[in-house]
Amino acid sequence: MLLWVFVTTAGGLSLSLFLKDHDIVDSLVTIIGVIYLPFFFMHVALISQLPENSNMIWLVFITAFCTDIFAYFAGMFLGKHKLCPEISPKKTVEGSIGGIVGSICISALFGQLVCPQHIAGCVAMGLIGSLFAQCGDLIASSFKRKMGIKDYGNLIPGHGGILDRFDSVVLTAPFIYYYIVLFINR
Repeated sequence: MLLWVFVTTAGGLSLSLFLKDHDIVDSLVTIIGVIYLPFFFMHVALISQLPENSNMIWLVFITAFCTDIFAYFAGMFLGKHKLCPEISPKKTVEGSIGGIVGSICISALFGQLVCPQHIAGCVAMGLIGSLFAQCGDLIASSFKRKMGIKDYGNLIPGHGGILDRFDSVVLTAPFIYYYIVLFINR
């Protein structure tokens, strides 16, 4: 892991030295992009290896995807107040709240059906995980704005690419993992 971080960092910083059309900001964005995605996604694998609570891996996807879905519909029907117009002009405060409520409800349902002994933890992960999911989405949007790109790819037309489907998982996975390790697997 340390070798990978070293090679990535050294290589990224070297971009600004050898490629004259790239500055240090481009190098730093490249380094962050190459390190943060694999490192944060690695937490999904770590959850799957937890001896007693590996089934909670579903909470990573439930909180992230339910936040996205409920935020979309709440924003579409109720959205009036812009959340971060300079980063993502279509996101609204009402959508954000709808995403949080949806994530809590579906996480509670998951807890009730799959691990009733940890339902309070599932609700907490639904609440806080939703906030992390929304931050992950906004960070990815921020990267796109900085880099001047609209979509990360065109594999899924109208959805901004594969990373746009998983940008909310990037920060949610580490949170869910550490919540389980620190509060449930004690």
